[in-house]
Amino acid sequence: MTNSQAPSPEALADLRRRYRLERERRVRPDGTRQYLAADAGFGYYADDPYAAEVAEREPLRDRVDVAVVGGGFGGILAGARLRQRGIGRVRVLEKGGDFGGTWYWNRYPGIHCDIESHVYLPMLDETGYVPEWKYSPGEEIRRHAVRIAEKSDLRADALFSTSVTSLTWDEASRAWIVTTDRGDEFRATYVVTATGTLSELKLPGIPGVENFEGHTFHTSRWDYAYTGGTPDGGLTGLAGKRVGVVGTGATGVQVIPKLAEDAAHVYVFQRTPSAVDVRANRRTTARDVGADHDGWARERRDNFLRIVSGESAGEDLVADRWTSAAGLLEKLLPSFRRPADRQAFETAYEVADAAKMNEVRARVDRIVADADTAEKLKPWYRYACKRPTFSDTYLQTFNRDNVTLVDTADTHGIERMTEHGVVVGDTEYALDCLVFATGFSVGVSGVHSGKLSVRGRDGVELLDALRRRGPRSLHGFTSNGFPNLIQLGAVQSASSVNFTHVLDEHAVHAAALVAAAEAEGAVIEPSRAAEDAWLAVMTEGAPDHEWFHAECTPGYYNGEGRGRPNGPNAYPHGAAAFHDLLKRWREESMDEVLRAGQPS
Repeated sequence: MTNSQAPSPEALADLRRRYRLERERRVRPDGTRQYLAADAGFGYYADDPYAAEVAEREPLRDRVDVAVVGGGFGGILAGARLRQRGIGRVRVLEKGGDFGGTWYWNRYPGIHCDIESHVYLPMLDETGYVPEWKYSPGEEIRRHAVRIAEKSDLRADALFSTSVTSLTWDEASRAWIVTTDRGDEFRATYVVTATGTLSELKLPGIPGVENFEGHTFHTSRWDYAYTGGTPDGGLTGLAGKRVGVVGTGATGVQVIPKLAEDAAHVYVFQRTPSAVDVRANRRTTARDVGADHDGWARERRDNFLRIVSGESAGEDLVADRWTSAAGLLEKLLPSFRRPADRQAFETAYEVADAAKMNEVRARVDRIVADADTAEKLKPWYRYACKRPTFSDTYLQTFNRDNVTLVDTADTHGIERMTEHGVVVGDTEYALDCLVFATGFSVGVSGVHSGKLSVRGRDGVELLDALRRRGPRSLHGFTSNGFPNLIQLGAVQSASSVNFTHVLDEHAVHAAALVAAAEAEGAVIEPSRAAEDAWLAVMTEGAPDHEWFHAECTPGYYNGEGRGRPNGPNAYPHGAAAFHDLLKRWREESMDEVLRAGQPS
């Protein structure tokens, strides 16, 4: 950024005032309670539209080596890495009808990944696959997930259309008793939970939604029987229909242009606009991405991770909008940076942030013809307040005669619904169909949602323990009192914008733990002292970002405006450093988590 691009102090002060004003227009007193779970009176929204009729089967009463809860990338990678370690019976349990997780459920029109496919798709080296696009469409990603599972021979023991209902540690057999909603009750020596961060869909709690006589569905359960077409488009069933969309995050940005191609009219109900940057998607060849030697994908993936973690990586192999704006991710993802002069750092950071967001807002003015519509589409908040989006068609869609942007900021969202449509302010918008692009309750799944009961030694309920004392673990994977239970996720570990990379590193770690326990005839369980030491590591280096998120526009990053408290919930030095730490620990200290099976 050159000095000529840097906003003046006066411009920064004006920008702060504008950000505060726009935030207050959108904050709701009900916070996260504005959303409903799919089972809150509307259970049919969560039904699986992609699976054939579920076949009856006899409940299982056997024993396996490892039960993996979740068949998305986390569970698939855990299974694959366990197979590489020579573990025999690995049973993946998945509520969907096949492998894929997020990419099984999300098949809406226009779906793509927003991370370059050559770093997002895991195990490319091992499977010999080179993605066809720089940013893969959803179906290519789903097929790759299945490819990994099948190459790892995970299908034979897998249970689909099956939800785990409880996990109970049985000291006598040194195993977990696993029960499901299909009547299964089997034992597993180890359990790996990989229930994901995007699995519990959420719905807007709009008054009167139950009275609407038109058609509704959530984007993660796309109703192609109603719309016709495929994820590539061709939604012929929408010809002549008036379609509304609630939600303008990453999903809305992708699906709205496809709806506009075929519906008679599309009404976009927007509370907060996304920051929409250039995508520049294109077909790629193996030569384009250097896929000419063993380890090419790992090199590219590690390079991307180090750059977005704030570390030096030399050449930028991916060179996209994520890596060019990597410095602005510091408030979203803890990094290794600890500037000596924090005030000077924050001043420079704010200047760079303002320049980037001015660039994003200027792009809206260049593309959107109607000045009033363009103004409503401009994001007035700082870069790390919401996950950025990328599209070369979304903003252009608002130049179509059959697309209307309905700004709901001053009414804090849609006010109510009638039998015939949606009411915002004094206007009722008549609709034939309303699509909920409202996403998921991020990080609320499995144990944390209360749907999966986990009882460890002496019947201690894991969710109760979490509520009483907060999360306690070693590296985020294992906890005292819950032997041979390995949890994959971002709590007390490290995260990144490319979460599949994180999951693969977690899977490698989980498989190493199981292999070591098998070799030693031990159980996997950290001592309380090990948990205390890990809490100290996270507490000592925890960054102070609470003030930043408190000033952000409401969204899932800050609990819909309620804030994002500081705390020892993530490794404070970034994902790249965390993965290096895990590797050293496996080489030097793994014996500290292998126990004879007795309480410490």
